[in-house]
Amino acid sequence: MTDFEKYNVVLLVEQALTEADAAQVRSLHDGLDQPVDYYVIQPIEDAAARVEAALGSLSAGEFAAAPMVVMNDVDLEEVRRDCTDRSNKALDETVAHLSKTGAHATGCVTSKPPIDALADAVQERDAQEAIILTRPHVVAEFFHVDWTSRARRRIGVPVLHLLEHENFDEQAGNSGEGISGF
Repeated sequence: MTDFEKYNVVLLVEQALTEADAAQVRSLHDGLDQPVDYYVIQPIEDAAARVEAALGSLSAGEFAAAPMVVMNDVDLEEVRRDCTDRSNKALDETVAHLSKTGAHATGCVTSKPPIDALADAVQERDAQEAIILTRPHVVAEFFHVDWTSRARRRIGVPVLHLLEHENFDEQAGNSGEGISGF
């Protein structure tokens, strides 16, 4: 079967999909005449940013004496390994949940900037659609610097943004955790 006979969808996920998330994604393509091939991109969490955030939360600046924290190369490498392991686990969970719905799913973990990885995968797979699943990011979405806004400006296929762990009714009815108007 050639890629022209398949409907190729590239998923960019921020965290592992739950079974409900996978079922919701799969339901978007029920009734298509051709088989759907899902390709999941799971970005590796930035280890340096994680260490920086942890250190930032430890320091209290001028409000209190901050504890002296020393990070050596071994510690940073351990954090990098942990981030890679978590990303691989999240990818495996997502692919497994999609597979349980009867979908054909594969994927990769990437250290590339997420939108670059998405654009490359859409082009390489001649994808007809891209879906981005994230937690709500109200500020980034408001200023249109979130993954979805950036992807819509960059790639030439429809981009759907779903909020993880919310069903369609919650997202549409402003009753979930997503953006609910200002």
